[in-house]
Amino acid sequence: MDVELVQQLATDDMICMAARVSTIGNKVQERDEQKDRGLINYLMRDRHGSPFEHGALTFRISAPIFVVREFMRHRAGMSYNEESGRYRQLEPVFYIPDDKRPLVQVGKAGAYDFKLGTFGQWWTTDEAMRTAYAVAWEQYQHMLAEGVAREVARSVLPVGTYSTFYVTCNPRSLMHFLSLRTKTDDATYKSFPQVEIQMVADQMEDEFKRLMPMTHAVYVEHGRVAP
Repeated sequence: MDVELVQQLATDDMICMAARVSTIGNKVQERDEQKDRGLINYLMRDRHGSPFEHGALTFRISAPIFVVREFMRHRAGMSYNEESGRYRQLEPVFYIPDDKRPLVQVGKAGAYDFKLGTFGQWWTTDEAMRTAYAVAWEQYQHMLAEGVAREVARSVLPVGTYSTFYVTCNPRSLMHFLSLRTKTDDATYKSFPQVEIQMVADQMEDEFKRLMPMTHAVYVEHGRVAP
């Protein structure tokens, strides 16, 4: 999974300035790290969410189509643009999990876990995916060579095909996304994301932590609940 932060305007200071305008109007705000942290803690604790909407982070993400579709379930505060198989020939880049990706589901939906599986199961998965991808790509190329429109030919490509998209979000919507697409022991509300989308979410969280260390720390302290 390839995640790149390409543009950002997101700081802890902006959260505090947005929150304090309600009480001080157009007065100049003085920076005080201890008071700022206390304010962010109060906003997060009591779920005063609107100050966390002042900021923007834009990511370019390349991931399998099944991850992209799962990602785009998140709509509030998210803006998307994705490459189109109608307008360009897609690239032969396909997802194949490595031998550390759990393969065997245990339990039931909503309360299940995964185990690694055997070497034989991994080998079967790897071989089946490579075979299916090779056949699908061959047929895709064949249709294009025969003059079939790209928007029709792409139908044979599997959801393991990589796609690239841009997503822009504010810090509040990013925290909501992370609360659902990461799996951690310190979360108030446990989430069970698919491994592949968590691989994307983890990289996005690294950037969030780097850009807004105070907000991120308070978010974690309060059980990773978006305000």
